[in-house]
Amino acid sequence: MEIIGTIIVGLIVGLIARAIKPGNDSMGWIMTILLGIVGSFVATYLGSALGWYKAGEAAGWIASVIGAVILLFIYGMVRSKAQ
Repeated sequence: MEIIGTIIVGLIVGLIARAIKPGNDSMGWIMTILLGIVGSFVATYLGSALGWYKAGEAAGWIASVIGAVILLFIYGMVRSKAQ
C-alpha cells in the first residue's frame, strides 16, 4: 500500500510542478510520476543537507514541488543543449 501512496503523491507533485513551470514539458504519466517522486527525494536530500529535516524525515508537499520544479528546469536546460 505504501508504493501506491508514493505513486499517487508523485503524480500529484509532478502535475503541480508541470503546471507551475512555464513552457512545454511534454512527458507522459509515468515520467510525471517519476518527476514527482525524484523531486521529493531531491527536496529531502537538500533539506537534510541544509539542516531543515532530521535524518529519516521526508520533505513536505511544498518542498517536493520545489524539488520537482528544479528538476524540470535542469531537464529543460539539458534538452535544449542536446538539440
